[in-house]
Amino acid sequence: MKNLFLFFLLFIGGSTFAQEGVKVEGNTVTTREIAPVWPGCEGNEAEKKTCFREELTEHIKAHYKFPRDKNGDFIRGKAVISFNINKEGKVEILSVEGSRKELNAEAKRIILAIPQMTPGHLAGKPTAIKYKVPFTF
Repeated sequence: MKNLFLFFLLFIGGSTFAQEGVKVEGNTVTTREIAPVWPGCEGNEAEKKTCFREELTEHIKAHYKFPRDKNGDFIRGKAVISFNINKEGKVEILSVEGSRKELNAEAKRIILAIPQMTPGHLAGKPTAIKYKVPFTF
């Protein structure tokens, strides 16, 4: 009976401390990056990733505005923005590359409007996950 109780405690303790995204086989430890989760996205990891992409696309569509110059004409061009979803689930702009400052500012405004989300994980610990989004105005 003691052995059964001890086995039960070890089993429960071992499963309690298991980390998501960590796989141990023999002498090899493999860690996997788990993407951030957009508010309202549920399901398994693949469904959450798909939901994230769809929600990000919808967010960009909803906030997309063509910038105008001083004369009121639309400004055309491209901007590429790199950003992190940090350990707290907030957006951090890393860089904005574009030909015009108006385009860069608009791309930055769209990305900064992303809601706070559940942060990504690496080896069971919150980590910053990097993304890059191109904009064509």
